Amino acid sequence: MNAALDWTAAILVLLGSLFALTAAIGLVRFPDTVSRMHPSTKTQVLGLLLVLAGAGIRLRGSVDIGMLVLAGLFTVIVSPVFAHLVGRSAYRERGLRVDLMTRDEMPAEPEVVDESLDEDDSDDADLDSDADGPGDPR
Repeated sequence: MNAALDWTAAILVLLGSLFALTAAIGLVRFPDTVSRMHPSTKTQVLGLLLVLAGAGIRLRGSVDIGMLVLAGLFTVIVSPVFAHLVGRSAYRERGLRVDLMTRDEMPAEPEVVDESLDEDDSDDADLDSDADGPGDPR
């Protein structure tokens, strides 16, 4: 029984390592930031989860399994947020190849707020503060 679990753990660790190697090759080979996000998130996370599962099987009965589960959970939670922020920054900084995009789903940059509207609001605030002031004859 122990030999079968050890073989399963070894296969999971090797498979996870293969996914990590594939992610590294993708990071080097893909042309732009958005394309590189795919291997850096999906493939890398899957490889890490397989390695953690293999380590968990190998360390069966140890208190370290909780730390492996936490490492896997944090990676699954943080990776999509990280990818979203990197992709958004790459889009705003024009760090992507437009010829590779099939459609642009990001909205246009918001227009600059008209400063004359802010001045009108400040004039109203001044009138309100003058009306409530101590010198008000009401």
